Amino acid sequence: MIKNAIREMPKLVRANLTIGGNTMFDYAGFIKAVLQQDGTEIHSYFADDAVINWHCTNECFTVDEYIIANCEYPGKWDGEIETVHQIDNLFVVITKVYPKDRSASFHCVSFIRCLNGKIATLDEYWADDGEPPKWRSDMKIGKPISEECL
Repeated sequence: MIKNAIREMPKLVRANLTIGGNTMFDYAGFIKAVLQQDGTEIHSYFADDAVINWHCTNECFTVDEYIIANCEYPGKWDGEIETVHQIDNLFVVITKVYPKDRSASFHCVSFIRCLNGKIATLDEYWADDGEPPKWRSDMKIGKPISEECL
């Protein structure tokens, strides 16, 4: 019953979600700016004193450092938002990211906490997409994620 209800829900209801009753945050616009490596646009989403953490590589950035890390990252990028959850002023955004030539893919889970419509903290976790490790494949457990698993 619950599985069917979840499957029938639209993946994205709105790109702009309300924070605290009246301030909007355009998470889709933010992700688009990051994928397009548009530093000026990225900056417009952040509070001046925002803190950005990339936990998988143990890095903490200022806004300006985060923009440098993104905009000077080699290559041209694209992606799609797969899931969004909102709890008060916290947005959890799961994005599939890939180079324009689609030679690889990654998933990013972003925890975006907003104050007054701007990002105050951003905590991100990045993972390479790929095959399960051999030891687990050899066990013949699990299956590829499909609609029936969601």
